[in-house]
Amino acid sequence: MKKMAAYQQLRIYLTRIFFGLLIVLLLISGGRFETESPIFCAVLFLGGCVLAGIASLGRLWCSLYIAGHKTKDLVVTGPYSICRNPLYFFSMLGGIGVGLATETVTIPIIIAVTFMLYYPYVIRFEEEKLRTVHSEQYEGYFKTTPQFWPRWSLLTEPEDYIVNPKLFKRHMFSALWFIWLIGILEVIEALREAGIMKTYFSIY
Repeated sequence: MKKMAAYQQLRIYLTRIFFGLLIVLLLISGGRFETESPIFCAVLFLGGCVLAGIASLGRLWCSLYIAGHKTKDLVVTGPYSICRNPLYFFSMLGGIGVGLATETVTIPIIIAVTFMLYYPYVIRFEEEKLRTVHSEQYEGYFKTTPQFWPRWSLLTEPEDYIVNPKLFKRHMFSALWFIWLIGILEVIEALREAGIMKTYFSIY
């Protein structure tokens, strides 16, 4: 369990570093669509906000079910009844949403490709740990529930559920990262329009 916790912490750090590098890229670059197609920019930004909103709500939903249960119980209800990795599914939506909110197509493509290359390894590692801890119970769950893409017809939710409020409160802040990142993007754009920040090159 300690090894898994350390691995998850490393994954969180790597994700933050990745988004930090993207922000640096955005600090020194501008979007070509801003001048070439303002309407397309607006569509990209709106789509990004919608995906980021869905992702934040989805991550909160997941956090509600794993707060106080993640390390000791196999959670198979709520979002975990529609797929085995709903937290990563909603994270992918949020990452692509933030990418679209940059009003470019390059950034969301970078995020999507990075996710597809990196997270399958993360998922396989965590599933092996769950298989070791929960053995037969996990095998049954593995066979009946999709790994990543949700199957909404499988949704089951209990009438009552016990949640650790302190852990849930901590998860709430991490679930809102996508909204905060879009806010940062808007600040960067405002500084650039005010002439305070310089654009060194443009991307589509």
